[in-house]
Amino acid sequence: MFLMDTNIFLEILLGQEKEKACRNFLMENKGRLYVSDFSLYSIGVILFRLKRFDVFEECIKDILPLIPVIVLKRVEFREVIKIGKEVNTDFDDSYQIAVAKSHHLGIVTMDRDFKKVIDKVAVKFI
Repeated sequence: MFLMDTNIFLEILLGQEKEKACRNFLMENKGRLYVSDFSLYSIGVILFRLKRFDVFEECIKDILPLIPVIVLKRVEFREVIKIGKEVNTDFDDSYQIAVAKSHHLGIVTMDRDFKKVIDKVAVKFI
C-alpha cells in the first residue's frame, strides 16, 4: 500500500520525462494506492498557476473515483512539526510522511529528499 507523492501525478499530468514509469507504477498497483488531500490541493495550485484548468479537471475525474484521498486528523499535525524538526524536511514532505505513517503506508516519489526518512517510512523511488 502506497501514498503517492504529488510529483508522481504532476509527472503524468504535465507529460514530463518519467511519465511512462509513473503511469506504469499506477497501473501495476491499482487498488493499493492513496493520495493525500495536500497532494490534491498542491496539484490544483500548480495547474491553476499554469492555467491548465482542463488538466486539473481530468485529474479529478481520473483520480477521485480510483484513488482514495486521505487526511491527517487534527491531533496528528504535531507529528508534521516533529518530523520537520527531526529530519529537516519542508512542510509538504513532512505532511506526506506524517500521513504515510498515520495510515501505515509506504511513499512513492521521485523526490530524493525522502532518502532522509527511509528509517521512518518505506520509500519507493521512481
